Parts: sequence; C-alpha cells; structure tokens
Amino acid sequence: MQKKRILTIKQASQLIEGITEYRIRQMCVSGQLPCFRAGKKYLISEEALYNTVFNTNTNNNTNAANNN
Repeated sequence: MQKKRILTIKQASQLIEGITEYRIRQMCVSGQLPCFRAGKKYLISEEALYNTVFNTNTNNNTNAANNN
C-alpha cells in the first residue's frame, strides 16, 4: 500500500505553478479544496489537490464545463 502525500498550503502552491498560497488557502476555507486542519495548519492530500485543480474528479467535470 502506497502512502498518500499530505501537503501544507506552502508545499501545495509550490507544486503547481500559477497557484498562490493565498488562492490555496481560499479554496480550503471555501470548501472548494478538500483538506483538514492540524492545529492552525491546513493539510491537503496531493491527490485531492490535483483532482480539484485539474478537474479529474468525475463529479467536478460537469461543473467545470458549466463554469467555462
């Protein structure tokens, strides 16, 4: 079983060019990006980040098409 990588907001913003720490935080607070909190830090699974940003989740594909 492969371990899932968990990222801080800073790590997530460095992973995907063009998305700032501020935007990642906004997405966490609004519920747009699935995450959880450990103390004051938001923690994001790498898989959830890619699914949300690149709309690879099947539930988001319809919404993304309607938003464009």
